[in-house]
Amino acid sequence: MKPLSPEDLDRLQRDAFGYFARHTHPQTGLVADCTRPGAPSSIAACGLGLSAYPIAVERGYVSRAVAAERAARMLAFFANGKQGEGEEAIGNRGFFYHFLDMASGRRVWGCEVSTIDSSYVFAGALAAARYFDGSGPVERSVRDGADAIYRRADWEWARNGGATVTHGWTPERGFIPYRWEGYSEALVLYALALGSPTHPVPPESYEAWTKTYWWRNVYGIDYLHAGPLFIHQLSHVWVDFRGIQDAFMREKECDYFENSRRATHVQQQYAIRNPLKFREYGEHCWGVTASEGPGPAVFEIDGVKRRFFSYLARGAPDGPDDGTIGPWGAVASLPFAPEIVLPTIRHLMKLGVGSTSPYGVEATFNPTFPDSGRRSGWLSPYNFGLNDGPIVLMIENYRTGLLWKLMRECEPIVRGLKAAGFRNGWLS
Repeated sequence: MKPLSPEDLDRLQRDAFGYFARHTHPQTGLVADCTRPGAPSSIAACGLGLSAYPIAVERGYVSRAVAAERAARMLAFFANGKQGEGEEAIGNRGFFYHFLDMASGRRVWGCEVSTIDSSYVFAGALAAARYFDGSGPVERSVRDGADAIYRRADWEWARNGGATVTHGWTPERGFIPYRWEGYSEALVLYALALGSPTHPVPPESYEAWTKTYWWRNVYGIDYLHAGPLFIHQLSHVWVDFRGIQDAFMREKECDYFENSRRATHVQQQYAIRNPLKFREYGEHCWGVTASEGPGPAVFEIDGVKRRFFSYLARGAPDGPDDGTIGPWGAVASLPFAPEIVLPTIRHLMKLGVGSTSPYGVEATFNPTFPDSGRRSGWLSPYNFGLNDGPIVLMIENYRTGLLWKLMRECEPIVRGLKAAGFRNGWLS
C-alpha cells in the first residue's frame, strides 16, 4: 500500500480545523455540536475548539490575534453567563449545561449540567491560557476567563455526598443517578477535580474510582478495558500519560498511554476477526467508538437480519456493533500506534471516506448498510465537533506534542495528577 504522505496528514488536520473556523458563533464564540442546520452548541466541542486555537496559530491556519480574540470571546461568555437553577442560567455551581443555544446560551433539549463535558471546557480553557501568555488585553482576558471558570466549579458539590463524581444534574430531578465509575474518559475530569484550588475532591475519590476498573485479556492482550475507542483517547488529548503511573498502573507495570496502545490493537484485532461479518472490516478498516449511525433501521442483508442504530457508544469486542466505523476513532489513536493508524487512514481514503465532507473525513461510515453502491457504503451527512476536534489535536500531539507540552506546565493538572498518586516520568 502506498504510504500516507505528510501532505495528506497536513490536509486532514487543516480540513478538520475548518469545522471550528466555520461553525463558531460570531458573538458568543460557542461551537456547534454538528453541521446539522440549527444545531445547538456542544460544550465539549467548545473545549476542543479552545484547545485547537493554539495549533491553528502554530500551523498558520489563523493569526495569533484572531485565535486569541475567539478564545477570549468564548471564555468571556462562559465566565459571565448566569449560573443557578433559573431558566436564564447556562449552568449551575460552576458547571455548564451539555447543550446550549448558539446565540443566547440558553439550555436546550432539557439537557443536564454535565461534569464530563464541563471538564473539556476547563481543560481547553487551561490549554488556551497556557498558550496565550502575552501581555496585551486580549491574551490577558483569555487567562482571566480560564481562571475564573475553573475556580468556580464546585467539584465537592458534584460528588453529591458520595465517593465518586456524578455524571451531572438537572433542575427538574436533581443529580443524575450515574457516577463516574468503571474506566472511562473521566481521567481528565478527576485530574481537574483533584487539582482545583477552590473546591477539590479528596484523593479517596480517585481511589474509589480506580477500584471499579476491569483489567482483562482480549486476543492475548492484557489491558484496562473499555469498549468504545474514544474512552482510550479523550483524556490523552490534554495529558501526556507516557511514563507516569498511578497506583493501579504501577501494580500492572503499565501506564495509560501504553494501555491505549493496547486498546487500539484490540480494535484492529476485532476487525480482523470480524465475528459479526460486517463488510470491509479488516486490518486497515477499524474504529468502533461512540458515533452517529445510519439507523434506526432493520434490513435483511445476504440472508442475515441486521439492526442498525443511530447515535450509540459502540464498542469492541463485546459490542454493540452494527458495522459503523468512526474514522476519527482511528485517527485519534495516531500517537499510540502510528504503525497501524497511518496505513488505516490511507486505506479509508481509498475506500472513499472523506469524499463528501469538507472537514477531512465524515463522522462515520457503514459499508454494510444498503446505500448507493459506494464501497464506503453509508456516509454520515454531518460532521461533529466532538469528532473533528480530536483529529486536529491528536495529529498535533503525534507530530509535535504541543498540547502535552502546554499541559505539562499547567499547575492545576500537575497538582491533580500528583494528588491522584501519579509519579515518575515528566512528573519527576
